[in-house]
Amino acid sequence: MTSRYVPVLITLALIWGSSFMFIEFAIDELSPAATMSGRLIVATLALGTILVARRGWSQAIRSVRNFGFAGFVLGVISTALPFWLIGWGQTHIDSGIAAIGNAAMPIFVALLAIRFARHERVNGFRGFGIALGIVGVAVLVGVNPEGGLWGVIGTLAVVGAAVSYAVGALYSQHKLGDSSALLVSTASVFWGTVVILPFGIAQAPSDVPGWKALASVAALGLLGTAIGLLMYLSMLETHGSSRASLVVYLLPPTALFYGAVFLDEPIRLTAIAGLVLILVGVAIGSGLVRPLRRQTPIPAPIR
Repeated sequence: MTSRYVPVLITLALIWGSSFMFIEFAIDELSPAATMSGRLIVATLALGTILVARRGWSQAIRSVRNFGFAGFVLGVISTALPFWLIGWGQTHIDSGIAAIGNAAMPIFVALLAIRFARHERVNGFRGFGIALGIVGVAVLVGVNPEGGLWGVIGTLAVVGAAVSYAVGALYSQHKLGDSSALLVSTASVFWGTVVILPFGIAQAPSDVPGWKALASVAALGLLGTAIGLLMYLSMLETHGSSRASLVVYLLPPTALFYGAVFLDEPIRLTAIAGLVLILVGVAIGSGLVRPLRRQTPIPAPIR
């Protein structure tokens, strides 16, 4: 129903925007690899339970296993690698900056599609949008001057996660386009868990983490990954990709809000400038905004 679109969109933005805050809480006591391992274990259990409830044990296991190499690749480039990059990046930058960098993902989708998606055509206007978004990323990299070199590297890590997400989106569309969205998501988090878990175990803390870190990991897996994915997939089916993708524009402001209120993170003008450039670039580069065309007036019919 159309009347549910706005509340669901805002709720999803609030959930996904909070992920950067929860990462910040978790990495106070856990390594990025341990944080994301816990997150993916929780998400795999949640999504796996839903998949089993819908398909039964044997068919669910067979379906995930049948993805084979494609599922493994997707688990690496769409889950394990970008999750770790964001977690590691946030050890050097604020959560709000991480969210802004992550919002550049559609820019890289549009940029990569020029080369790898033959049906994708980019005119001068969309090319301008892509360039604008890249300028926004460049502005964002210079947002954290007191962070020095590590602040720059941390920002680049988050931007690298956005690139990884973009590659994963195109790979999934090419290799797994006809598969169930729930199945693709479950396979992705499962194989992502398999890949990152050894690193998480190797970097596990010697002492039991506090309740805030554990609750944050649980929230990341259950809210940010499992419930967030299901809500997004539901929006895709009900309202289409164009309207569902608008959540990208709401993530950075909500993450900045959470960071300012709960983490005492400053909101800098350069961060806002980078955010505006990236979001405008996303709108133009993804084709959401098109140039107005001059139309020949159509005479009114004679009555």
